Amino acid sequence: MFLCQPVTLTGKHATLVPLVEGHHDDLVEATQDGELWRLWYTAIPTPQGMAAEIRRRLGLQEMGNMLAFAVVENASGKAVGMTTYMNIDNSNRRVEIGSTWYRRRVQRTVLNTECKLLLLQHAFEQLQCIAVEFRTHFFNQQSRAGIERLGAKLDGVLRSHQVNPHPDAKGSLRDTCVYSIIAPEWPTVRAHLSHQLSKPRAPLTSA
Repeated sequence: MFLCQPVTLTGKHATLVPLVEGHHDDLVEATQDGELWRLWYTAIPTPQGMAAEIRRRLGLQEMGNMLAFAVVENASGKAVGMTTYMNIDNSNRRVEIGSTWYRRRVQRTVLNTECKLLLLQHAFEQLQCIAVEFRTHFFNQQSRAGIERLGAKLDGVLRSHQVNPHPDAKGSLRDTCVYSIIAPEWPTVRAHLSHQLSKPRAPLTSA
């Protein structure tokens, strides 16, 4: 289960640290920024469900199926979101980066770009992955655009892939878009993300 070994990944703007129950209060505050759980095409925990979601992720980690991170904003020292390596396939050295969300204030900022660079760099350069996958709801246009900006390619759409559990979706079926970056593409993707991080941007605002 070498792909499941907890690790801390440190960048200039954010640090990905192993998720622990002590992140609960920061993450409750983060999810309230924009009431993210109300988006019907996502699976973001409610404030009341945060403790259960942390336990769920840590349980999957114990079984070797997930490596869970809290996204800590370096400037504030607070957790502003969650992300994971999931659907871990040690035999074929594949992982999915998913179950990711950020508080609204840091969405579409340099922090998100840096987190993806840290996760991809660790996957390809330390874990020697042959492919990294991303999955998202067909109707989550913001997520799809963000994945495509990374340089990931659309492998296909899994139609009627899952029953959507969100109460506003009323049992609708989810079409899942599957994207990936493969190892030969990583040098180009790395150069692209590094360039994006080097571009002048407005500073992150404080909470």
